Amino acid sequence: MSNQIIMYMLIAVGAIFVGIVIAYFLLRKKMQSSEAAEIRRLRQGTKQSSFSMEIFYQKCYNFYIKTPFIKRYLFKIRRRLEIINIDDEYLTRRQASKILTKALIVIIPVTIVIIALTHNNALLLYILLIFEIFMIDTIVDGMVDKMDNQLLIQQIDFFAEIRHAYHEFNMVEEAIYQVAQGDTAPEMSRQAEKIYEILISDDPEGELEKYYDIAPNSYLKEFAGVSYLTKEFGDRTIDKTSLYLKNLNNISQEMQLEILKRDKLDYTFQSLSVIAIVPILALEPIKNWAVSQFSFTESFYEGKNGLIVQLLVVLLTFVCYILTKKLKDNGSTTINLTPSNPWMEKVYKIPGIKNIVDAFIPKDGTKERRKLKNLIKDAASKDKMHWLYVKRLTLTIFVFFASLIIFSYLHKIQIKYIYTEPTSTYDIVGDMSEKYRITAEALTLSDNKFLDMFKGKMNTTQEDIEKAMKRSSDYKNATDDEIETAASRVLDKLRQVNSEYLGWFEVLLAMVFALAGYNAPVWLLQFQAKMRKIEMEDEVMQFQTIILMLMRIERVNVEMILEWLERYSNIFKEPIAKCVNNYEAGPWEALEQMKEDVNYKEFIRIVESLQAAVEKIPIAEAFDELDSERDYYQARRKESNERLIAKKGMIGKVIGFAPMVVLFVGYLIVPLVVIGLSSMTESFNSMASMN
Repeated sequence: MSNQIIMYMLIAVGAIFVGIVIAYFLLRKKMQSSEAAEIRRLRQGTKQSSFSMEIFYQKCYNFYIKTPFIKRYLFKIRRRLEIINIDDEYLTRRQASKILTKALIVIIPVTIVIIALTHNNALLLYILLIFEIFMIDTIVDGMVDKMDNQLLIQQIDFFAEIRHAYHEFNMVEEAIYQVAQGDTAPEMSRQAEKIYEILISDDPEGELEKYYDIAPNSYLKEFAGVSYLTKEFGDRTIDKTSLYLKNLNNISQEMQLEILKRDKLDYTFQSLSVIAIVPILALEPIKNWAVSQFSFTESFYEGKNGLIVQLLVVLLTFVCYILTKKLKDNGSTTINLTPSNPWMEKVYKIPGIKNIVDAFIPKDGTKERRKLKNLIKDAASKDKMHWLYVKRLTLTIFVFFASLIIFSYLHKIQIKYIYTEPTSTYDIVGDMSEKYRITAEALTLSDNKFLDMFKGKMNTTQEDIEKAMKRSSDYKNATDDEIETAASRVLDKLRQVNSEYLGWFEVLLAMVFALAGYNAPVWLLQFQAKMRKIEMEDEVMQFQTIILMLMRIERVNVEMILEWLERYSNIFKEPIAKCVNNYEAGPWEALEQMKEDVNYKEFIRIVESLQAAVEKIPIAEAFDELDSERDYYQARRKESNERLIAKKGMIGKVIGFAPMVVLFVGYLIVPLVVIGLSSMTESFNSMASMN
């Protein structure tokens, strides 16, 4: 990439950034112009008198939705915000536009910095620009997660107000309606209004099932469900306390624990994503510093080996960044945001592609297919089997051809370096003088003539080069010893140039990389499944809270408890769903089968209590220890969360700092030490031979 093209790119990116700023001030000036004054006067009371960011964000939204690349992120943000802002299109547009604008304000300067630092390395530049796509995802997800956490905090205050309103009205729906009229927490008020509409509808049970599919978090599902059961079956007094209010208190305690957990996770991981990304931005500065201070390292950094290490650092950074993002995921949004027709489905429907993909998918009834289906479920992935294989095959083809292209590019880089490297003896420390450099570059140009003459001729000997040199004007007055030394040097260069071609070993290596690419989606699912197993204890404790809320309500039976557990389950969803489907055929047998399907001790204990409640004793007695040992379970839950965060934090630090360690060790320290020692050894050998 030429410096002129880089200059144009920098000017274009800078112009876009400046254009946004100018548009902002022009829009503000227009809003304050005399022509707009009359309109504002006519609309007095319905429109703000000064420049409004509300209008600015709405205009930005209209611009973003027409921009092809940005539109994808806008719709992604919308899908999550629509869950929080029920039926409020204006607010959803404003928030989506605001989040995307902030993300662009961060990304545009980063783009300028990346172009400025890596404009001399076209391959690294393109990789980093592609990598920015994932950075946008991180920034956007972080902002939306912050709003989701804010909704949780609002729910705490909302439940506190519900308690007072319920004491006053003694009716669930009236208490919810009264508190929903407040405007201090608009996001929570919308959810409360939706729940109120469900409770007073003609078919509350059906509407409630629909709400379960779109509720922003499980705690609102629990609140809506408990409110419906209380309205339907009535409230009871347990230990001189309203059962409904006691259940609200249980949900509030769960939310408080979840808020603390998310805060600690955010604190633990707040800088790890940045630390994982920083190394790729430091590649070029480290390279420039090392070459300027220790010129003997130029052969490494400007040649093939340096580029290989660069690519390894970039690849490792990409992998660690993805794993860190998966590890930090706090499950704030459990809604399926996967489009119904993603790119995998579109590719699968292409004529001919379907048959190819189906040929790789394991047949029904095979062990491999069962393992993959279980892995997808364990990882809570929304991918279908054919989507997974479209990903695997696409990644395989991409990695194979990308590897071949990179290998060819590496050979090209090495040949270019041989043709451009100043041919001279380097100092161990520091750069050569300008006079020395001019002489060395002239010698390189002379050598290049003979390289071009014999390039591609594998049987060239030193004698052939000496004969050509004697006929050349460059060595007209040279002695035989000088010609012999020069011919030996050119022959070494020629052998390197002739050896730089795509060999069978590199094709084999590309196949190995392609095989790794084929397995990468499965490895990622395995990582997600392993991380979910860490959270098993947390989910079982959520089950205990749900059972504690339901067991005192009249007319609640084991089947209803199982339906609630299925609704809020994540890790154990599959065995619980299977149990619910088989329940009519035999409750005890269905529960016994679920015990065999899971191997987690605490969950098996819940199943055994459910079995006891099926035939022997009432539900309240079967789970009596949950109520009597509530404080113990709460303390255990806190300690479990702390262990979970500590374990995730430890794994996250190892993954997050891995690219930084590889950068300094593999890209700076090892080249300096190895090449430095090699240069010193050659210098000592030369001195010894001279003596």
